Amino acid sequence: MRKAGFVVAALVPACVVGWAIVHAPSPPPAIEVPPLPAASAPAPPVSSPSMDDNHDDERSYVFRIPSGEPTSLSCDEARTIVEQVRAGLAYAPESVKASAFAASAADWLDPHGLLTLAKDAPSAQSLQKAAPDLLADIEGRRQRSCASATTPGSVLESWVGELREAFDKGRRAPGMTVATAAALEPMPPPGSARETAEELGRRAGAFEAAYGKEGKRYADEARRRFFPPLDKAGWSRVVLASAVRAYVPLVDPHGEWAPFDEESRIYEVDLASRPPSRLWGRALLTAVGVRVTESATPPLAIDDVVLSVANVATAGLPLEQVDQLGFAASDAKAPLSAVVLRGGKIVLLEVGQGDDPGPPMRATGDLPVERVAFGEGDAVIVSVKDVRDDLGEDLATIIASERERGPRKLSGVVLDLRGNGGGSTDGALGALALFLPGAPLFAMKRRDGTVEIDRAPVPRDRDRWTGPLATFVDGTTASAAEMIAGALAAYRRAPSVGSTTFGKGCAQEYVDDDAHAGVLRLTTLVYALPDGTPVQRVGLVPQIRFPFAPQGEPGAAEEREAKLAHSAPPWRGPDVRDSSVAGAREDAAWSAHGGNVGPCQDAETCKALRLLGGSKRTPIAKH
Repeated sequence: MRKAGFVVAALVPACVVGWAIVHAPSPPPAIEVPPLPAASAPAPPVSSPSMDDNHDDERSYVFRIPSGEPTSLSCDEARTIVEQVRAGLAYAPESVKASAFAASAADWLDPHGLLTLAKDAPSAQSLQKAAPDLLADIEGRRQRSCASATTPGSVLESWVGELREAFDKGRRAPGMTVATAAALEPMPPPGSARETAEELGRRAGAFEAAYGKEGKRYADEARRRFFPPLDKAGWSRVVLASAVRAYVPLVDPHGEWAPFDEESRIYEVDLASRPPSRLWGRALLTAVGVRVTESATPPLAIDDVVLSVANVATAGLPLEQVDQLGFAASDAKAPLSAVVLRGGKIVLLEVGQGDDPGPPMRATGDLPVERVAFGEGDAVIVSVKDVRDDLGEDLATIIASERERGPRKLSGVVLDLRGNGGGSTDGALGALALFLPGAPLFAMKRRDGTVEIDRAPVPRDRDRWTGPLATFVDGTTASAAEMIAGALAAYRRAPSVGSTTFGKGCAQEYVDDDAHAGVLRLTTLVYALPDGTPVQRVGLVPQIRFPFAPQGEPGAAEEREAKLAHSAPPWRGPDVRDSSVAGAREDAAWSAHGGNVGPCQDAETCKALRLLGGSKRTPIAKH
């Protein structure tokens, strides 16, 4: 489920929590802080969302401050986005099952498990009943104004009203609830929505009672965020937005749509060469704000409860907006105000870069390197767990450094791509440039039959590696990592060692949606290796079989692209190889090692290395 990935926090032992509750100091009078905007006036963006990879901003992504409002779409907007998805896919979309569609839409509609997912919520059943007609409406198969969203919208209006009354009941009678504990504790565990709403009310009421005017401000915002005061028409628009968010990944397992308020979710920001900074790494939602639990950026500190940033209250924000708020506020051009509960006191802080010292640069030390004996020289194994935009630069730096190390020569380089789920196509091309400079690499086919050819850049002469090369792969090697291993094998530049890979031979693009409401990540291309070999749903068969132990989560090694419902079909492309590109040259072949391999940190690494060099036949290793 979408909500599981963002908020991860270990619970403090009950005895420690109890001590903190009992001995929490009495809060001082609240300080004056800037007023929050009116409920009808969303916060303005710090900057407009940018989808241009060539924009002048030094940062890789520019995100706006989220509004805090529920995501909603009109009927025309929903149909426009769905039509764009169906037309832009690299393959003809298959039909969507109404049951799966209803379940996913219910998840997207309910950011806190109160509206459709709770055991006492009546709205899920209404959504399931409406799902077939709702599908027909957003696909434009019925000439109606999405009337199918009206009934779920009406049910939600009534249900949210009931939950609001439960919240108000708890707020009026907070009992023995302690304000600081109420602000720090995570959301109550899932169960009855009415009981959860009443408990949220008690916590907000305790905070209000302790902090007076300022406490009331954030208790009011919690009420509005958790239980939006929308009428039937407003909830129908929320239903339509949730339907679109559910629909896209059902026709494209690698696709997604997000509104501009939550677009940071769409991008693999950690793979950027200049990743955006953020105010916090992990945070969890509480009744009145967001508690920072990891990687706080000064002046914020761990266990601060952020009540608002840039006049956007954080209580009840969807986690996707919490994430984007941390990015946008950190990278704002000018400092922004943040209201924080710290040590029982409400304080006003200035956050953001202000003078903008520039984005953090990533060190090549992020790529683990192991150097081991191999014959008369040494082999370097570089562990590449994802394909970042600047992978080529990082590899060039590592190889240059290892060349200078002595006293033994560098006799070979191994790219360990096991467990690498992919990443940036540009990063793959940049890495391949070091070994296949200027070579035509991948034929990329679109839905209309047009074929584009990706070519490796031409690096500086000193960055090229013409010596022996190999790759380690396994069943979790996917996407851009398969591109690297597959292209090197197709040009006979580097043998691959391991087991058949995942088989993700498709590529996604980021585009603004045609409704101007958000951003799409969509599978628009299917690629083939330089010799035309398909990758999609097939995977790479290594030249040298070796049974590496499974990596990652249990069962991950058995997952394959071919098992994903609605994934693109395989495609065999043309042979685009350039015969003038050096392949299996004598100086690129692994020399005989005479048994002198290692020692290695992992015994499997040495076993796999011993299969390289000296033998004319294709070896098959057995344990």
